Amino acid sequence: MYKEVLKTPVGDFSFKHSKIGKRVPDVLSRKEVKKVLIELKGESWLMASLLYGCGLRLIECLELRIKDVDFELNEIIVRDGKGNNDRQTVFPDLLKEPLQIQISKAKIRFKENLSINNFHSASMPEALERKYKNAPKEIGWQYIFPAKKIGIDPRSGILKQHHRHESFLQKAVKTAVLKAEITKNASCHTFRHSFATHLLEDGYDIRTVQELLGHKDVRTTMRYKHVLNRNKFNVRSPLDNLDLI
Repeated sequence: MYKEVLKTPVGDFSFKHSKIGKRVPDVLSRKEVKKVLIELKGESWLMASLLYGCGLRLIECLELRIKDVDFELNEIIVRDGKGNNDRQTVFPDLLKEPLQIQISKAKIRFKENLSINNFHSASMPEALERKYKNAPKEIGWQYIFPAKKIGIDPRSGILKQHHRHESFLQKAVKTAVLKAEITKNASCHTFRHSFATHLLEDGYDIRTVQELLGHKDVRTTMRYKHVLNRNKFNVRSPLDNLDLI
């Protein structure tokens, strides 16, 4: 404020910046992931399965478009991920048929919307829409998980199709975690943490996991190795040596 607003130099204080404390991410075991997914149905099950099976962030899953799924190459392309980067990630065979069904539903919704007056089609970033003017009405640009109702874009005042709201899956996952009687502080993002941790447990290279997650710095990915280092000192508690029970 002094330097940029008041234009008053204050000199060098020569102090060290405080460090952010380390936080261990919450991770579900494979059995716990299964218990939560069993409690989910329909679109919420498919979305959560994508978060865990592909390591997606919640918004990355919701913003998936039909063109981003390659059934031939078995991969999903994440567009404009964190840091404005694209990346490729794995595509579980288990989700191929359910995803094809969901895409079919999205195509039907798109055709129904075209009959509505003043409907402009899928919402897109302004710069991208100016560059590809016909893209919003192309089938490949439609959201895989469209919102139940079309809405007016506040910027342009035009009727557009947006993706599902984040709260849809957040509420479903919260309810599923409670039903599964899991006491961990699990959320949608916990599936991504579990994806990374379980891949490392299976012996996959840290660099491979880094690319699948879209991390710029491998140190960000390294935090998931905490699971591999549980009880790294191989210490047995002295309490376990007492015959109390």
